[in-house]
Amino acid sequence: MPIAADDPRLHAPHVASASRYDDVPFLRAGASGVKLPRISLGLWQNFGRDRSIESQREILLHAFDRGVVHIDLANNYGPPYGAAESTFGTVLDSDLRRYRDELFVTSKAGYDMWPGPYGDGGSRKYLMRSLEQSLTRMRTDYVDVFYSHRVDPETPIEETMQALVDIVRSGKALYVGISNYPAPLARRAHELLAGEGVRLLLHQPRYSLFDRTPEAELFPLLRELQVGSAVFSPLTQGLLTGKYIDGVVPADSRAAGSFFLNESAITDDYLRRIRGIDAIAREAGVSIPQLAIAWVLRDPVVTTAIIGASRPAQIDDAIGASRLELSTEAIEALEEFAAPRGAATA
Repeated sequence: MPIAADDPRLHAPHVASASRYDDVPFLRAGASGVKLPRISLGLWQNFGRDRSIESQREILLHAFDRGVVHIDLANNYGPPYGAAESTFGTVLDSDLRRYRDELFVTSKAGYDMWPGPYGDGGSRKYLMRSLEQSLTRMRTDYVDVFYSHRVDPETPIEETMQALVDIVRSGKALYVGISNYPAPLARRAHELLAGEGVRLLLHQPRYSLFDRTPEAELFPLLRELQVGSAVFSPLTQGLLTGKYIDGVVPADSRAAGSFFLNESAITDDYLRRIRGIDAIAREAGVSIPQLAIAWVLRDPVVTTAIIGASRPAQIDDAIGASRLELSTEAIEALEEFAAPRGAATA
């Protein structure tokens, strides 16, 4: 098959910036020896076959050159499923192979991936085979963290955790994590892993000004257990930007066609909240996204915020946010427009 004109393999290998660790701060994940950049790049959106490989390469290399060395994936990120891992594998091969030991690469399995009873859930069969497929797509022999992406009510948690233990012992993941686990099951997962001598490095929950659910039970537990967190959707799929502040949904925006966000989210209550947040951001001299990310990072129980990016400038904005220290007054003012503590907006 001929190589497309924009395929990164046609370019000279990337030479990383010598100043790549000068800008983004790092924080230790819980009580572990691992430090992560406060901003991480997630490939959930924008890294499927609906985008050009050249634009994806540009974003990945720009992130690396700014010190955003944590790249977060999952088996079914796309579209189609697996495409984001394949994209990353292409860029790893063409440009970042020599820097693999500087990268912190994570992937997950738990949601629908392939047909039949073995392509979903938390069984040993699914997790083991999914990881093998992910490693092939990413063209690497290990990931730094492999996550159980969700609780599977049809699989005993003991089976899921034993699979993670054995994955670490195989050397195909250096650490393990869990995502979307409620606090009681997160505690049980920690107990099972610790009983086998394996550290639960990270929990990955959804967290933002509009979804503060982890504050009720999960974050107190993570502090107690000294487990880090890598939070996703800090901008609530774009709702915490100025894109919809006029109540209009642009035809090319995520709300116009995304399964995860649609026009029904642009309510009067949302507009009241986002306009109030905008006023606070203007007073602080920052953008809405920067204010939202800085707010998420205000508590060190959050090790890193995973952002999506469709262009390099969004990475730069997020790095700027990671260095902001919000005033007590700004944090207090945001309470009126944020979700209630421990809850999400309607």
